[in-house]
This record gives sequence, structure tokens and C-alpha cells, in this order.
Amino acid sequence: MELTTVWFLLVAVLFTGYFILEGFDFGVGMLLPVLGRDDRQRRVLINTIGPVWDGNEVWLITAGGAMFAAFPEWYATLFSGFYLPLLLILLALIARGVAFEYRHKRPEASWKRRWDQAIFAGSAVPAVLWGVAFANIFRGVPLDADHEYVGGLLDLLHPYALLGGLTTLGLFLTHGAVFLALKTTGDIRERAGALAVKLGAGTAVAAVAFLGWSLTIRSSAAAVVLAAGAALALLGGLAAARVRREGWAFTGTAVAIALAVATLFAALFPNVLPSTADPAGTLTAVNAASTPYTLKIMTWVAVVFTPIVLAYQGWTYWVFRRRIGVQNIPQH
Repeated sequence: MELTTVWFLLVAVLFTGYFILEGFDFGVGMLLPVLGRDDRQRRVLINTIGPVWDGNEVWLITAGGAMFAAFPEWYATLFSGFYLPLLLILLALIARGVAFEYRHKRPEASWKRRWDQAIFAGSAVPAVLWGVAFANIFRGVPLDADHEYVGGLLDLLHPYALLGGLTTLGLFLTHGAVFLALKTTGDIRERAGALAVKLGAGTAVAAVAFLGWSLTIRSSAAAVVLAAGAALALLGGLAAARVRREGWAFTGTAVAIALAVATLFAALFPNVLPSTADPAGTLTAVNAASTPYTLKIMTWVAVVFTPIVLAYQGWTYWVFRRRIGVQNIPQH
């Protein structure tokens, strides 16, 4: 297998891991005003992701770093053409991180309410914009023969991209509700499980429509199989949530997200950013890649350090695996 293919797969894996792990973080943040009826319940929701949310964001940093080092042309074109959406995502993530740290610094209800609003917005904005961004990567954007983006902001906000944003929003909300049902006890668990089923019904419709539309743009046999698997996994997860098998439900939504992302990458390859203006401007895994020597060095580094990072993060989830409820939250 060519190293360009290896690194394309690795970038796909990193973004898949990010969407699975940060996806339920986003879902919990967006559900904070819905499932958190008082301050103690909101603290329960925040504490379910408190030990892991910042570690989950490492997947995005690593994915961006891998793209920068392995496919610098892809990285440069993407981050210049998608500058405003990616900047909004970055600002939202910063606001959300600050809110997690500052919310408990003062006891006033108004203080906490403002930071709760920042957590909600800092979760909702990336949940939508990541779907918009990946829909545009898959469909293609106007690039000239020098691989420069020649469109404007409105070129990124077409119906297909907006449907992509709606799909990721629904997937992350459902994934977050299932995660809360898995990690909490009592009333929050009951309401989260019931909400996951309701959210999942609408999400399934949006996801099927988006993946079906995607396969009409470009497709492959592998992409069709992966898309069908994503739909079955989501339906299986919702069925498990309905009978309160939260572990299986979370597995189902996680697999659905993984296979949905894999569908897009499988159909996209060997392209990494198609051009809708000039076919000569299309970026592929070959013409966007670094030198073979650079890819070889990066591969050895990845072989050494990737298992260490995975082991550490897996250990973190194991340590904080127990359910929590309002009985675990002090009054003040």
C-alpha cells in the first residue's frame, strides 16, 4: 500500500475518532438546558464529560497536524477556503472550554447561566459547521488550476451542505443523549433515554437523506456497503435505547457515526478536495501529499506513539466509567 493511501486512511481514522468522541461531548453540551432542570442536574451532565472532553479534542489537533504534515496542499487550500467556518468552530471550542473551567468559580445563578449558554453555543456551532464543512469537502468547491479557492462564503452554504450540518447536529444530539443515559442514574437517565429515541427518529431521516444524496454525487461499492451499515447501526442503537440497553445503544450510535464518516472518505478517495470549477484544480492524495521521505518518517513516529496515546485514553475512560447522579453532587 502506498504511503499516501496509508496517511489518507489515518486522517480518516482520526476524524472518525474525533466525531465519535467529541460528538457525544457536543450532544451533552447542547442538551444542558434541556435535561438539566436545576443547577445540580446541570452539574451532573457536565461531570459526565468533565474528565474526558479535553482529551477528546486531541483527536482534532492530531487530525489537523497529520493533514498539515502529510497533505500540506490539502491543508493549505482547505484552511484558506474554509477560513470563516473553521474560525467560528475554533472560537466556539475556545468559548466552551473556558465555560467548563469558569462556570463553578462563582455561586451566582446569573454567572452560571451565562456560562451554560456558552457551553450550549460552543457545542451547537461546531456540531452544525463540521457537517457543512465535510459536505463541501465531499461535494467539492471551486478551485482554480493552482488549487486556490475562488469561491465565496455563500458557495459553501448550498442545500447539500446545510443538510450535512443538520445531519451532524442530529447525530451528535442523539449520541449525546444515549451517552447521558449510559452515564447517569435516576430521572436524568430516564429522560435522556426517552429523548434519544425521539431525536434518533428525526436524525435517521436526515442521515439517510444525506448519505443517499452523497452517493448520487460520487460513489463506490465500498461506500454503498458502509452507508447501509451506518443506517443499520443507527436503527439498532435506537432499538437498544428503546429497551434501555444503553451500552448497546451507545455502541450503535458510535458505529453509525464511524460508518457515515467512512462512507464519505471511501467515496472521496483518491481525491481529497474535488474542484467544481476547473478539473485541473482537483486535489488528490498524490498531488497534495508531502515527499515520500517525509511520509516515511511520519509513519514510524505514528507506529511508535499511536498505541501509547490510545492506551492512555482507554485507561482514562476505564477509570471514569461509573454512572453518576444528583446524589453524587454536593448542594453547594
